[in-house]
Amino acid sequence: MEKRRRSDSKAHCLVFPYPNLQGHINPMLQFSKLLHHKGVKVTLVSTVFAYNKLMKNTSGCSYIPLETISDGHDQGGSAHAESVEAYLERFWQVGSQTLAQLIEKLLSSEYPVDCIVYDAMIPWSLDVAKKYGILGASFFTQSCAVDSILYHVHKGLFTLPVVDDQSEISLPGLPPLKLFDMPSFVYDFGSYPAIFKVVVGQFSNVEKADWVLCNTFYELEKQVVDWMATFLPLKTIGPTIPSHYLDKRLEDDKQYGVSLFDTNNDACMKWLNEQPKGSVAYVAFGSAAQLGVEQMEELAWGLRRSKSKFLWVVREAEAAKLPKGFVEETSEKGLVVSWCPQLEVLANEAVGCFISHCGWNSTLEAFSLGVPVVALPQWTDQSTNAKFIMDVWKIGVKALADEKGVVRQEEVEHCISEIMEGERGKEMQRKALEWKELARKAVDEGGSSSNNIDEFISKLVLSREKRCACEK
Repeated sequence: MEKRRRSDSKAHCLVFPYPNLQGHINPMLQFSKLLHHKGVKVTLVSTVFAYNKLMKNTSGCSYIPLETISDGHDQGGSAHAESVEAYLERFWQVGSQTLAQLIEKLLSSEYPVDCIVYDAMIPWSLDVAKKYGILGASFFTQSCAVDSILYHVHKGLFTLPVVDDQSEISLPGLPPLKLFDMPSFVYDFGSYPAIFKVVVGQFSNVEKADWVLCNTFYELEKQVVDWMATFLPLKTIGPTIPSHYLDKRLEDDKQYGVSLFDTNNDACMKWLNEQPKGSVAYVAFGSAAQLGVEQMEELAWGLRRSKSKFLWVVREAEAAKLPKGFVEETSEKGLVVSWCPQLEVLANEAVGCFISHCGWNSTLEAFSLGVPVVALPQWTDQSTNAKFIMDVWKIGVKALADEKGVVRQEEVEHCISEIMEGERGKEMQRKALEWKELARKAVDEGGSSSNNIDEFISKLVLSREKRCACEK
């Protein structure tokens, strides 16, 4: 009787994002919604601490059940570990054990697990899956361009540290790059060694994965996708943003579902709705980026100097870095908020440009909503994304920093003006709208990402049917 129930039940995926990182959880949660919509049973996996802190009240996706495992720090997460290295080691040891226990529990249920879709930053998940004969799909939350660079680093295909910062670096499927176009862990070799180990370690066992899923779309990165697909089972499945802003195939899908911060949506959107079309520079640096005090001040004065109005997201933890009196002095031309609904803001016709750190999620959102970008990259993959935004995809400008690494107020003013007022800005706006349409087509019925997801599901279902037949 149990085997008959299993053979009739849905294919079942565990989806395991890296805990505590909103920018990793939301794309994988969005992918989970798509799988569920197409008839796959999905169970989201979180650590105990991340669940209690972040995921207990996931909005708009209560239909996706959630299971927890331990990272060895159930009460305090990574913040209570002696070091990043100590946390990662403990997460690997305890997480492997408790993930295995979860799989064993589910194997004896009506819905045994057929596949684990795991954040590429947790590669040991694949080892656990293979132990139980379960398929594994590695989910990369960076661009394919960045994935390719990190793959070359992992394989030792170019030497680190790179001493010459002027030479061009040629990699398959990518345009010529300078050292400072690379991720910060490459151009500033030796910074954040634990995180370097994690991002490069994404490729430690990737050849064993049954699928490599990348949150991008084929039309955006054709050459590098084609190259990586020659040696990895790589499929593009993005942009993984709520359906309301792209293909509209998922009814009422307007939010990712997880947010670290509370928003005052009404006040923010009311102010924005009162502004003329294309008049506002939207400024936001994601959930984790931290600007230095000097950079915050220069950005503030640059916004004040600009002819454009501004909406600036300054997280509560960053608010003390604002110049004294700035909010009051600029209240007639700008609004400073602690958080806001970014997709809804970018979709508003009042927004004319997006001043961004160029995290990959924000970059994809700019593409998907057709908004030109002023790039102020801070670290990790952001410098590479900024390079492509300006020179490859041509939807923005990169603000130039001085010898201290600070973008001065005059440069901020100039970049805003170039997009909002100049002839070059009109071309960027036109290009941004072209990419918006290509992003929509990619995820809509018959598009490249939609077809790849359908292919993933069909192979998953076929594998399940074979497994069930063997059990009879």
